Order: sequence, then C-alpha cells, then structure tokens
Amino acid sequence: MTKPCELSATEARRLIGRKALSPVELVNSCIDRIGEVDGALNAITAIDEDGARAAAKDAEQGVMDGDALGLLHGLPVGIKDLQATMGLRTTYGSLLYKDNVPDEDDSVVANIRAEGGIIIAKTNTPEFGAGANTKNKVFGATGNPFDPDKTCGGSSGGSAVAVASNMVPLATGSDHGGSLRTPATFCGVVGFRPSPGLVPRLTRPVSLLPMPVLGPMARNVEDAHLLLLAQLDADKDDPFSSDDVMRIPEALSGVDLGSLKVAFSADLGCAPLDKDIAKVFESRKSAMSHLFAETDNCDPDLTDVHESFEILRAVQFVAAHKERLENSRDLLGPNVIDNTERGMNYSLPDVAWAHKAQTALYTKFRRFFDDADILICPAAAVSPFPHAQLSIEEINGIKMPTYMRWLAMTYALTMALPSAMCMPCGVDHLGMPFGIQVVGPIGSDAFVMEVAYALEEALSGIAETKRPIPDIAKLAGASK
Repeated sequence: MTKPCELSATEARRLIGRKALSPVELVNSCIDRIGEVDGALNAITAIDEDGARAAAKDAEQGVMDGDALGLLHGLPVGIKDLQATMGLRTTYGSLLYKDNVPDEDDSVVANIRAEGGIIIAKTNTPEFGAGANTKNKVFGATGNPFDPDKTCGGSSGGSAVAVASNMVPLATGSDHGGSLRTPATFCGVVGFRPSPGLVPRLTRPVSLLPMPVLGPMARNVEDAHLLLLAQLDADKDDPFSSDDVMRIPEALSGVDLGSLKVAFSADLGCAPLDKDIAKVFESRKSAMSHLFAETDNCDPDLTDVHESFEILRAVQFVAAHKERLENSRDLLGPNVIDNTERGMNYSLPDVAWAHKAQTALYTKFRRFFDDADILICPAAAVSPFPHAQLSIEEINGIKMPTYMRWLAMTYALTMALPSAMCMPCGVDHLGMPFGIQVVGPIGSDAFVMEVAYALEEALSGIAETKRPIPDIAKLAGASK
C-alpha cells in the first residue's frame, strides 16, 4: 500500500484539493519516514515537527473552508541548508553559523510558503556549497540512499537524498558547478538548472556573475515543474531577473519526440569520463535513439572552459570568503580554503581573459542549437564513490588537476548559461543510479522541461532506463 509520503507531489496536491488527502496525514507520514531512514542517511540537518504539523492543520482547515489554495498547498518541502529559513536553524554547513537561526526567510523560501508549501526540514550541504560530496564539520557526511557508504553528490546532496527516500516530495537546490545535477544523478531523482534569473538568487556574492542559480528537485519532471512554478519570481534585486517567468507553462503537455533533432555528446568534447560510464551512456543512447526524428554525435565547442571556470568561480569565492579565511581559517573546511586561496593568486588580466573566454564560449554554445533541437549527455563522469573520499583524484588513470575537474560534465555547461534538466536513466555498471542531462540554450526552459517530460514517460517504459528506487526497508533496518 502506498504511504502518503510516497505519493508524487502532483498527485498529493491533487488529492489535497479534492479533500481525499489531509495535509496533516501527509506531514505526519513524511516525519515518520524521516525518523525511519535518516539515521542511515543523515540528510536532514534540522526539522520543525511542531511548526510543520501546525501549518498542516491550517492547510487542512483552508481546504475544508473552501479557500483558494496555492500551488503547493499542504505539501512538505525540504530546504537546502544554504537558504535561510525563519526560525529554523540555518548553518550553511559551516561551524561559523552552527547556531544560526534566521529572523526571516530567503526570498525563494518565502515564495514557497506563499504558495502553501510547508517548510518541514533543512537538508545537508557541504560548507557554503563548496564541493560535490555532501559532508561538513557541523553534521558530517550524507550517504547515498542506494549505498549509505557512498556519496550522494553535492552540494544539494541532502535534498536529493530526502526526495529519493520519500522524506519529502519536493526540495530546493542550487547549482553552480553541478550542485543540483550531480546529486540528482547520484540519487536517481530530477534536478532542474534554470536559466539565470528565472528563480531570483539574491545571495550571490557577485551579482553580475550569473553562473550560480536556484532550482527544484523532485522525483519526476512534473513535480520539479510544480516546485519551479512556486519558485519563479521577477525580482530586480537579481539583475538577471526578468518577466521571462511568464513563459513557463502552468502545466506540461510534452512534445513530439519523433519531431526532434537530438545531439548526443558523451563528454562534451572536454570532460574526463570514466570508460565504464561512457559504455553505459552508449547503451542508453542506443535504447532511446529510436524515439527521435534524427540523432547525431556532436560536441559543443567549449574551448578554454576549464581555466575560465576556475577563475570566475574563484572571483565568487574571494568575494564571499576572503575575510572568513583571514579571521576564521581554523573553522573552515578544505574546499573553501582551497578555492579562496587559489582565487587570490589570480591577476586582473587573468579575470579579464576568463570573462572574454566565457563570452565566446556562451555565444558558440547558442549557435550550436542552430543545428540541433536539444543536447543529451551524461550527468556525471563517474559512479558514486565512498563519501570518505573528498573527491575524484583520477579518471582512467589520469590525475585530475583540481578537485573540481571530475565535475566538468556539469560545470562546462554552466559556463554556457544553459537550461539543463538532469533526469534518471536506469543504473550504471555498478548498479548505482545513472542520469542524463537534457540541455538547451539560455531561455529555453519551457522547451527543455517539455522535452524532459515526454522523454521521462518514454524511458519509464523501458526496463533499462526507468528510474531506480532505493530499498526503504533496508535503509530503515540500517537506521536502527
């Protein structure tokens, strides 16, 4: 029998609107599931049981009174611990903020509450979101729901785990070098990286560098779309925000996959890719190619992407953490220290070159879609690895020059400012979740979501490509 916490967000919201499911019942089910499995996973950093139950009672009363209901009315939502939540501990994964309880919500959290979402818990993240392995000095490591000894990815790892294991139907995430997409693929869920400004991000340390974005995480594309609708806003405090939010449809209908010209790229022409993952991708490409009108193996031109990414990312880190490094180095983790110190070694000519290189890359990437409707590529270069290991040090026997290089499958696309949906596509050679990215140029968010929605339906009917499900009973046993 399906428990309320196991319902999709869209189905739960539909049942709530029909008075067929009580928000109280749903919240209690999610709280029970957190208690059941989080001991083995460590995805939840703070939980507001009393507040969530009170909000659920209010939501239930609103249904009974016939009130107009918001998009997320009565749905529990997990919030990544990089986003401030009023009255609920928000640490950013850092010892510097281990006792921080904000007086107000981050703007995207406020939008979720305004649409009836119930903020039930905070989800774990590496310190200040630095790194693709969700572990920090405050809470420790978050385990993968398919193998708790392995990493869930990062930096939205706690959100991905909470969604995959049905602790919450929806959770927020953020993405710079792949912080939504890597945990989504490692945990077998959906993560959507929208175009800059679609979801206003008011906490970027350098507001004119739009690479870091906010987006939704869910178990399917329709649910991710639902949360995105609640996150959307036009807020001029984000200089990239615009009225483009109105272009996202209220409901997804899908597209005719048989009319699409699809470009497949195994490594984007620039990213290290484990040879076994390359074989998995080739297998998945064979399994889905018949769905499209035309396919081609074609890499976008991402020349100079590695060095320009490192430099522009370093600008953000120096702006955010230079003073912290000078005043509180002993409390900081290795990723924040490494990024900030390397950033301080770059010169003004280095930064100018990086901006010029990124501009050229962005333009060439947009032109790539003159000959293709959509780009499909892997979402991660490797299978999930033990979380005791900070990052991937070598791929196919080749040493990675920085701790970020193994993430080039995602960060290379970040530099082109795309719209990118990460979605499950079966399991890899080790039986762990495998994911693909469905990618379009900036501003193509509605189209990318429609393609992903139609593709998800097709892939769910193929044994090799359907979404894997974690063993909840096993996780519950490990939590005792």
